[in-house]
Amino acid sequence: MTFEIEPLNPETYRRQTRRATLIIAVLFLALAMLSSQLLVLGFGESGGDNFRWNVAGVALGLGLSVALVRLRFWSQAWLAPSIYGWRLKRSLMRITNLMHRLDAGVAAGDPAAMKLLRFYHLGLTQMHQLDGNSSDLSQAQAEIELHRQRMEEVGLDPEQTRLDPAWLDAVRRGFAA
Repeated sequence: MTFEIEPLNPETYRRQTRRATLIIAVLFLALAMLSSQLLVLGFGESGGDNFRWNVAGVALGLGLSVALVRLRFWSQAWLAPSIYGWRLKRSLMRITNLMHRLDAGVAAGDPAAMKLLRFYHLGLTQMHQLDGNSSDLSQAQAEIELHRQRMEEVGLDPEQTRLDPAWLDAVRRGFAA
C-alpha cells in the first residue's frame, strides 16, 4: 500500500480532526447509552444488579461505532483528514519498525534505504507540524538536513513524498540487524 504526503494546513487539519473526533465520540456515547438501556430493559432485573448488561451495552456501542466508522463514514469527506493522519502515522510506524535495518542500509549507501529515510523525515516533519509539536522536531533538524545533503551528493532526489512498498521490502531483505 503506497502513501503520498500531501500538503495540508496544520490549523485546518487540527480543526477538522477535532470535529471528526467529537462526532465519533458523541456517536459512541449515544450508541453505548442506548445499547445499555435496551439490554437492561430486555434482560435486566428491576432493582437488581444490571452491571453486566451495562458493560455489554457499552461494548456493543463500541462495536457499532467502529462498524459505522469503517463501513459508512470512512469514505466521507469530513473524516478524510483523520484518515490521512492515521495513514501517515501507520506509514511512519512501518518504517520505525525497520529502523535498525534502515540505519545499516543508509550507512552502506543503499538508495532504497536512503529514499525510505528521506520519506520518513518528511513524514515525521509533517506529522509534528500537523500535531502542533514543533519542539521535538527541532531536535532532529540537523540530522534531517544532513541526510538531505547526502542524498543530493549521491544524485538522489530529496523530494521523496511517496512511500514505495518496494523500499520497505528492500530494506527488510537487504540489511540484517
